[in-house]
Amino acid sequence: MTILAVAAGGALGAVARYLLAVKLYGELGVGFPWGTFGVNILGSFMLGVILGLVEERNAFSPEVRTGITVGFIGGLTTFSTFVYESWTYLRDDNPLLMVAYVGVSLVFGLLAFMAGHSGVVALEG
Repeated sequence: MTILAVAAGGALGAVARYLLAVKLYGELGVGFPWGTFGVNILGSFMLGVILGLVEERNAFSPEVRTGITVGFIGGLTTFSTFVYESWTYLRDDNPLLMVAYVGVSLVFGLLAFMAGHSGVVALEG
């Protein structure tokens, strides 16, 4: 049942991402990645709300929680998970580990993107 919840949530999250991004780009232009920024911030907020409700009120069954967090929010954005993981270091009084995680993730993420992009460009050229 959990797999079906993740699959359904993921499909809905992906569609929501597309629709929201199209709307934001249409209204704000393409000079800044408003669509990506918008869904990432929205997803981070949503994950904070859902996990706050789970931690504070024991809301949602495990299947529903997974369908929403991994499925819908994961389909909407994966940035929200990164933010949550970063926040846990702050919550657990490890600000230096949080800074290291954010920095290393950003640097290696950019390097991985550049390597993948360069590899495709090299193959095509």
